[in-house]
Amino acid sequence: MIHYDGRKFVSVQNTENGEVSSQTFFNYKQEGNILSAAYSGGEIIQGTLIGIVKEDGSLEFRYNHVNKKNEIRGGKCISTPEILEDGRIRLHENWKWMDEDETEGNSIIDEVKA
Repeated sequence: MIHYDGRKFVSVQNTENGEVSSQTFFNYKQEGNILSAAYSGGEIIQGTLIGIVKEDGSLEFRYNHVNKKNEIRGGKCISTPEILEDGRIRLHENWKWMDEDETEGNSIIDEVKA
């Protein structure tokens, strides 16, 4: 099982209706199968996510953040891990806004090594 505790990720690709960018960094924590993260950067002032790490290493979570327009946005996401040649984790994300927008999108975030 992949363990996400202490790992840091950055967005490398996102669909146009997303707010996460290459300036957005995620700091993951994991206790048991419970995943949480704080994220910020780019259009996002502050965000949090909470979810579950499944046995296959995939993630299911909900996210909420405040953007630079002072809007509260939130949604749900399923992330599928890929282990890169250098051992870093890449997450392929399928997400959906759960506010008035309700559009869907896809993004990729890569682990950042210290």
